[in-house]
Amino acid sequence: MKSTTLQNIAYFFIVLVFGSIILMEGAFIFVPLVWGVFFAFALNPMSNWLEERRIPRGIAIIISILIVSVLAFGVFYLLLNQMIGLIGDIPEIGSQFSSKMESYLEEIQATTGINLLDNNEKIYDQIVDFGSINQTLFATGKSIALAGIIPLFIFLLLYYKDFFVEFLYRNSKDSNEKIIEWAKESGRVIQYYLAGMLKVTVIVAIMAGIFFYIIGVKYFLLFAVFIALMNLIPYVGVFVSSLFAILYVFLTTDSALYPFLTFLVLWGIQLLENNLITPLVVGAQVQVNAFAVVLSILIGGWVWGISGMILFIPLVGVLKITLEKRENYKAYGFLLGDEIIVSEKNENFWKLFKRKIHKE
Repeated sequence: MKSTTLQNIAYFFIVLVFGSIILMEGAFIFVPLVWGVFFAFALNPMSNWLEERRIPRGIAIIISILIVSVLAFGVFYLLLNQMIGLIGDIPEIGSQFSSKMESYLEEIQATTGINLLDNNEKIYDQIVDFGSINQTLFATGKSIALAGIIPLFIFLLLYYKDFFVEFLYRNSKDSNEKIIEWAKESGRVIQYYLAGMLKVTVIVAIMAGIFFYIIGVKYFLLFAVFIALMNLIPYVGVFVSSLFAILYVFLTTDSALYPFLTFLVLWGIQLLENNLITPLVVGAQVQVNAFAVVLSILIGGWVWGISGMILFIPLVGVLKITLEKRENYKAYGFLLGDEIIVSEKNENFWKLFKRKIHKE
């Protein structure tokens, strides 16, 4: 009995290690393929609607992809213009940073008597390397190149969807009803997650954009979309994006009130999004607990970078559904779920508030 258990554990770690290596080394193939699968699920209702109007499947898929692509390229064009302007302003922002740091160091020297002005250039280089910002911005070109193959995957996956369903039938030892149920639930998780997160992203971008526009941020649209997109990475993305936004506001405004106000507003948007907007818009379709989400973010970032940090969350949701369909693995599905058992003496006020919101 002990020998069998040890063998199963050994097999699990062998599969885990080699699977991770394959996913990391084959990221050039797997990342656009998984994005293609996700977008294929998202575009399937639009394609089906066009097919019902007697449009051939191939043309219906192309129209669906074109509609989404035109919208995406329109947003990308606006952001690209603002990004080019921001890159052009980096030398001026660097000089403003230097002058502000020098004035702060002079105040510290006058107050404490410690001379920090002699090493100010080293301090600037250690705090911010503006040259690396340019390299980081242009490094995104590789990701954009990878995105070029995603439409091809979307087309093929949607065009051959009946072919893949037939494969599942022939390859399954279970009844066809279980396979169809699993496929529908998995597709529903992906569709609701993508559609819901798109709505949340638009709402967050609008709220952040209005605030940045009111306080006079020059590239308010770029920062609003950046914060909204980084918000797709739970817990981590909003922290990183807020740091960049607060730093930019600090360097381009004369009052210390604006950076502090930016921090409060972005923090308020994050609380509103996590506790009200996302539960109402996305719902509980990806029923995964916070611990599993954090682990999926870390593992996804380690395996596939930023794409992995976004994709692994709904993938864990699909994994949870798959485990729950197997009698021997239901306990592992429960381990990933959000049915957290917490024993408290009384139901706290926050749970009562959330219950009231869901009832309404």
